[in-house]
Amino acid sequence: MIYFLLSLSRELSVWAILAFIVAYFLSVCIGMTAHEFSHAFVATKMGDDTPRLTGRLTLNPFAHISGLGMLCFLLVGFGWAKPVEVNPLRFKKFRAGMAWVSISGILTNIILAFIFSGLFYFSLLLNPNNLFFFFLQYFLLFSFVVNISLAIFNLLPIYPLDGFNFIKSFCKYDNKFVTFMEKYGSIILLIIIITPIFDLFYSYVVTGIENLFFGFWGLFI
Repeated sequence: MIYFLLSLSRELSVWAILAFIVAYFLSVCIGMTAHEFSHAFVATKMGDDTPRLTGRLTLNPFAHISGLGMLCFLLVGFGWAKPVEVNPLRFKKFRAGMAWVSISGILTNIILAFIFSGLFYFSLLLNPNNLFFFFLQYFLLFSFVVNISLAIFNLLPIYPLDGFNFIKSFCKYDNKFVTFMEKYGSIILLIIIITPIFDLFYSYVVTGIENLFFGFWGLFI
């Protein structure tokens, strides 16, 4: 992110760079807030009032965003939010509750990515040359990329990501995969994050989904 901003500084005005940063910041806030709120909302619907009691059943981004996680997002393009605390023992149906709470954030990010991809696609048909439209287009683009990135990353079946928790909800308590991941998942996740091969794979997946969504929206023009 820093390198990208430095490259932009040679071509854009100070106001344009500021608009670029604000657009990215807002898109990250929306993506992470929607993701965590979805966990809180579904957990509450499943019978657990822990998210409400801990102040997480809200769309207020300050309740969900981690300061350090946001800083990492802005500096290196990778970060995190505060995890929503839930008590699965309070779910009306334990396994169903765990599964839906785990997958809810991912589904929300996919839906938002789809909506923002459409808005961005149609914005390309317009071409006003002003700072607000520059900000708007980057906001829509970043909102698509951030949401689909959050969805893809959290789909990984690695502890402590949502993909792992979703699989765990269908496994017995002594499942070997679950036990292994709970012990070594954080290390595996760190290795994946710093591996260039994963970055390449990640970019291809995001680009592929972007083309798929754009292809859909193109049917209406």
